[in-house]
Amino acid sequence: MVIAMVASCTETGLPDDLNAPGIDPKGESVDEITVGNRLMASGEYELALDAFTRAALDQGMTTQILTSMGTANLGLRRLGQAETLLRRAVKDDPEWPVAWNNLGVLLMEKGEYPEAAQVFKRAYALDNGESDAIRDNLRLALAKMENPVNNTAELQEFTLEQQGDGQFKLRRLPQHGQEQ
Repeated sequence: MVIAMVASCTETGLPDDLNAPGIDPKGESVDEITVGNRLMASGEYELALDAFTRAALDQGMTTQILTSMGTANLGLRRLGQAETLLRRAVKDDPEWPVAWNNLGVLLMEKGEYPEAAQVFKRAYALDNGESDAIRDNLRLALAKMENPVNNTAELQEFTLEQQGDGQFKLRRLPQHGQEQ
């Protein structure tokens, strides 16, 4: 039996079917922002943050990377770090609606509904009203402002839902026995 096992191994001591594929030195590198966005969509915020950090090493702290890192921190509930990054992103590029939208999502998470509504209004105007995610986030912020009675902790459980291009929408988590 030992002879059969040794015979099935290669020089590396591993069976042929377990050898890892080689590296193509002429191959293209993976876009870390795309990797990070895919990880965000699957809820892997810590891994996404790592991917965005690698992207920052290659590209610098662009507005897109700041926004992505801020949103990953939001997913990890690191609200202070997320706010710092997202506010820097909107300061660096005040014309990019995605950064404004994601800052609004953060403000909603913090319960700062009036400021969130203003931020969503700005994002919606910059986007020319084309984004359903921004419109829905604005509606939610306005509803929270108008009806503070419904702002109980139980009803404020939200999750991030990626809409594309690094833009996120708040989605209320279903309560026990309720559907969204």
